[in-house]
Amino acid sequence: MVSAGLAFAVINVLTQWVAQSYSVSSTALAFWQYGLSLVFFVPSLIKLGAGAFKTSHPILHVVRVVLATLGVQFFVAALTHGVPIWQVIAIDMTSPFMVILGARLFLGEHIGFNRAVATAVGFVGGMLILAPWSDAFSVYSLLPLGAALMWAGSSIQTRQLATIERPESVTVYLLALLTPINAVFLLADTGFSPTAAFVIPTGPALYGILVLAALTAAAQYFLTLAYSRADASYLQPFDHVRLPLGVVAGYLVFGYAPGGFLWVGAALIIGASLYLLKAETGSANSGLAAAE
Repeated sequence: MVSAGLAFAVINVLTQWVAQSYSVSSTALAFWQYGLSLVFFVPSLIKLGAGAFKTSHPILHVVRVVLATLGVQFFVAALTHGVPIWQVIAIDMTSPFMVILGARLFLGEHIGFNRAVATAVGFVGGMLILAPWSDAFSVYSLLPLGAALMWAGSSIQTRQLATIERPESVTVYLLALLTPINAVFLLADTGFSPTAAFVIPTGPALYGILVLAALTAAAQYFLTLAYSRADASYLQPFDHVRLPLGVVAGYLVFGYAPGGFLWVGAALIIGASLYLLKAETGSANSGLAAAE
């Protein structure tokens, strides 16, 4: 999980650098980044053989990838439009609370006191970081919220699939299905002109995208492998390293100095997450002891 967080920190910086330095659109960047990621995974596919594509849950894969693709589009668009990396990552960290709220609204699940408190505190933290009342706020600042919402749904599917499918299969289906869906977004962005859409970048932009693709393949595999080896509740605290890594990376490369209420908001989000983790782990242990 920590390795995935480190890879994602470099990915975020490189994405913003390539987009801003070489005027690569967010749809083109997403297409080439994830399309070439599949190429980097080819050696593993050859080693695994056709078995990597065997699955008994094709619908779960499709739903997961559609949600993940929308999340990618929102996330990359936020970075390419200059939203500070630390803000993008911090807002994305509200995703677990969106899962709780969505389950209540659409599935009728009971939230309970602990979840309600954690969700409320988490969203307050998110609002402090987003700061819609400040002069620095723009409509692009809302893009990470869209990404967080889409990835909340995708995360649920990933955790479910990781317990019943091999990590290699989960990663392969993500990369394989992301590419055609991203191609549709790219075509739509260029007026459905294949000649205008599928122009391969050259020079430093191409080298940057190749590194992005390799890191993306590695990060996705690390993430899936982590969920297949340990409970999501155990891994959650390690996921929080994405924020300090993102802050450091953004500052070193772009000079982004976190301002406003970043650390207050981040403390609320991480604190709420850890509070919920402790409360629910305690409840689960109490239930197990009672059953025994």
